[in-house]
Amino acid sequence: MAAEESEADVTPSAQLILARRLNLLLDVVMAERGSPLTFPELQKELADRGVSLSRARWSYMKDGTSRLVSDPQLLTAISDVFDVDPAYLLGDDESELPERIDSRLEFVRSLRAARVKTFAARALGDVSPETLKAITDYLNKDIKRHSTGERLAANYPEDTADGQPSAP
Repeated sequence: MAAEESEADVTPSAQLILARRLNLLLDVVMAERGSPLTFPELQKELADRGVSLSRARWSYMKDGTSRLVSDPQLLTAISDVFDVDPAYLLGDDESELPERIDSRLEFVRSLRAARVKTFAARALGDVSPETLKAITDYLNKDIKRHSTGERLAANYPEDTADGQPSAP
């Protein structure tokens, strides 16, 4: 790998794309029901559909390690368990994040941001209103930047060249 190669030049492998999609689906299940989907639950759901899955295979699918799992029967069954279009997991590069998943993830991001704000407010305690407002503004800008998927450093002068925020 060239020393000057940037992250934007690195295309994720098909294994990592599948892993990211599976983990997004797992995050949505966690948000919807308040507890994670366990491997035994997934294994049972798949068995009910006539598909078997070992714990080791599931682990490397979620981690994006080892070889690419491209078994259409398995990926279609997993898609069915998560109630998404099979094209999403079958490697269709044109397949976008299903609307239900996308909206749920946006909701999860908002909840996490609210928790951060609440924690910061409690932790800061007796801080002047001006300082609290500056921190809130910074958090809101950072949340917006991450939720749009854009790098808006030019609009946020408080970000330094190394990507680390300067003091609010």
